[in-house]
Amino acid sequence: MQSLTTFAALLLASVLFVPLFKRAGLGTVLGYLAVGMLIGPFGIKLVRDPDNLLHTAELGVVLLLFVIGLELKPSRLWALRRPVFGLGALQLFGVAAALAVAGRYLLGLSWPAAGVVGIILALSSTAFVLPTLAERRELSTRHGREAFAILLFQDLSVIPLLALIPLFGTGKSTALTHPAVGLGLLLVVAVVGRPLLDTLFRHVARVNSREMFTAAALVTVLGLALMMQAGGLSMSLGAFVAGVLLADSEFRHELEASIAPFQGLLLGLFFMAVGMSTNLGLLVKFPMQILGLTAGLILVKVVVLYVLRRLVGGAAGEARMLALALAQGGEFAFVLFDAAQSFRVLGEVQADKLTLVVALSMAASPLLLLIGDRLARAEKSRQPSRAFDDMPDESSEVVIAGFGRVGQIIGRLLLARGVSFTALDADAGQVDTMRRFGLKVFYGDAAHLDLLHAAQLGQAKVFVLAIDDVEASLRTAELVRRHFPHVQIVARARNRFHASRLMDLGIERQIRETLPSSLEMAKWTLELLHEPPALAEQMVNRFARHDAAVLARQQAISHDESKLIQSSLEAREELAQILEEARVAFAGKKG
Repeated sequence: MQSLTTFAALLLASVLFVPLFKRAGLGTVLGYLAVGMLIGPFGIKLVRDPDNLLHTAELGVVLLLFVIGLELKPSRLWALRRPVFGLGALQLFGVAAALAVAGRYLLGLSWPAAGVVGIILALSSTAFVLPTLAERRELSTRHGREAFAILLFQDLSVIPLLALIPLFGTGKSTALTHPAVGLGLLLVVAVVGRPLLDTLFRHVARVNSREMFTAAALVTVLGLALMMQAGGLSMSLGAFVAGVLLADSEFRHELEASIAPFQGLLLGLFFMAVGMSTNLGLLVKFPMQILGLTAGLILVKVVVLYVLRRLVGGAAGEARMLALALAQGGEFAFVLFDAAQSFRVLGEVQADKLTLVVALSMAASPLLLLIGDRLARAEKSRQPSRAFDDMPDESSEVVIAGFGRVGQIIGRLLLARGVSFTALDADAGQVDTMRRFGLKVFYGDAAHLDLLHAAQLGQAKVFVLAIDDVEASLRTAELVRRHFPHVQIVARARNRFHASRLMDLGIERQIRETLPSSLEMAKWTLELLHEPPALAEQMVNRFARHDAAVLARQQAISHDESKLIQSSLEAREELAQILEEARVAFAGKKG
């Protein structure tokens, strides 16, 4: 009963506090750690013995490594080989070397212990960095892609680290057999594991029970994890191997979906247990040393990674953001320091201090990213604004404003047809990227009349308005209609409101960017619901004509919400009647 009460308290605390940390931009990992510190032995003492919980919650890390293994399809790993094994290895071993030297001469560690500590502290937090970059919409940037590659290499490195730590310690392995037997077992599993697992999951899939599939997935992960542990290796290694064996399996996505809820919950419990186990008394007892070690860790990681990234080529701003994003310690450090303590590579106090340093470095990560943003803004403000590009001397039949995902498709078709065009884009980075692909795109804001004259829009036949921002698109449309009335405009609209405003300007050739693809998907859906393809085609066509008529009808009342709502309700009834008439007419023809 006591354990059930404790579990309920953990869940309640995480539900109350973790969303607050996420909303504040501090990340869920830090939220879980803070909850653990709050209710643990060094907080309000709701949980006095976190060790048992920690051993159970380590299954979260085991499942995380299984999911990482599932992502490692050989084809994907081969495509990422240069950034992963090049930049990833450079970061890990470069930062580890600097930290090992610091550990040897500043902390007085032996060289083996300093080397282990250096590599562990060189790891960064996958669970913190990737979600944070995704929230900031930076995963597609250069530093975002490089951070992903480095983190992938670090995650791969955890497996050999777990296997090597016992070799540096004086403690004895608790395995039931000699480690050499474990390596042999690993080889056997790698050879025969894939066909056996495929057979297992095909058998379970025939039962058509999601619960049985989830059970089979958990049995696979935990079975291989326990087998590896009994063979002298780590449970995490077994889970990782299971994931790799199933990476190319047709069941991969269903496996990931089945494991995800357990992995997320247990990983959260693991971080809470780490927070409970974090000896905050050390911060009170050695405040300057702990804070100094935390600042030193962050400083070393930032400086070394920045220097290494600049040495291999890269802009200063990109290198700085990459270094700041990866400056914290990682979640696997908690597991690895526990293993290092178990095998007496480190003493208990040393391991506790370093665990606390990693937790504090995670806490500082959001602040580091804010510092990076401020430095980037200051750097940008000091730079003179880039002048618009000089336009080509010859005129083109088509001028495209906005060369993003829509403008590029139009441009590619025109190029293939041999039609000349002048492409403009207000995003300097996008312009530079397109030029690397051999496309003639010019930097400039199409909402400036002098730029449109320089692009010789007056001699063009068609102006393609593909600007993403609604207000910028409308300003440009109004400018072109007023000063170049003879030029035909083909416009992209983001939504009904945008389309209505373009119609207000007299632009008839405009289309909502999602409309054609949505209609096509609707037609496929009707066909999969066993509607005859010809009838599905008719329904979609009638829907499109009715939608265009409704849009034109609602244009005059677009600023009156009550009338717009009433009109939409009436249009919905009209559409239902139109589609029913189409069904009846089709049935009559068929009969």
